[in-house]
Amino acid sequence: MTANRAILNVAALAELVRSAQPPTLLDVRWTLAKDGRVAYDAGHLPGAVFADLDEDLCGPPGAGGRHPLPDPAALEDALRRLGVRAGHPVVVYDAGGPNPTGAAARAWWTLRWAGIENVRVLDGGYAAWIKAGHSVTTEAVEPDEGDVTVVTGGMPVWTAADASDAANTLLDARVAARYRGETEPVDPVAGHIPGALNLPAAETVDADGLLQTVPTQKTGTVGAYCGSGVTAAQLVLALHEQGVDAALYVGSWSHWITDPSRPIETEAA
Repeated sequence: MTANRAILNVAALAELVRSAQPPTLLDVRWTLAKDGRVAYDAGHLPGAVFADLDEDLCGPPGAGGRHPLPDPAALEDALRRLGVRAGHPVVVYDAGGPNPTGAAARAWWTLRWAGIENVRVLDGGYAAWIKAGHSVTTEAVEPDEGDVTVVTGGMPVWTAADASDAANTLLDARVAARYRGETEPVDPVAGHIPGALNLPAAETVDADGLLQTVPTQKTGTVGAYCGSGVTAAQLVLALHEQGVDAALYVGSWSHWITDPSRPIETEAA
């Protein structure tokens, strides 16, 4: 496993899981609607440890948005508890499918931000593993304590000022109706950041949930945002595989709207 390519296919992971030195495998299935632990307990990849996106990989919601950056010390403690070891490869996966939540991508991004380079994302997630006929288990894994050290700064992070800079290309990963401000099921204000271009996260995968090339017209530095910086990580992941190092506006829309002086658009760019 190398640190350059982020995506790992099912066949390659199946071989690694059977090897003498399997990677640290993190199940980060997550949605806004239900607890991913329920899905993990119902069945997960052999050897996988459940990582709670909200509790383990993000900071508490507040002024920084619904899924802000975690405190580095708290993240280090969580990763060690999850069994992440210095220099040892990590593979993360989520539910997969044609409507990605971005949970695995956000986990990949967070670990890379924390200075952990050898992190891969299972292409197609849990759905692809099941479709390939591989076995799952309901046995919970209690990993040995890890020894990883968090050193932040491994991935580019945007602030609200970066997101509003007309010299940059800003991509909005939410569905079109939320981007246009026609509906807003989560945040108290609808619309999008002025100048942002809509590229829904679902367009980064095919009908089986496997990553595909996304068309982008970019100028200057590229960054992505969504409601709270989770789904947008899916765009960062897809662009990374295309050789584009995009930044993540972690606070995203949930942070942007905390300042009433920031402008809002409701028409398509």
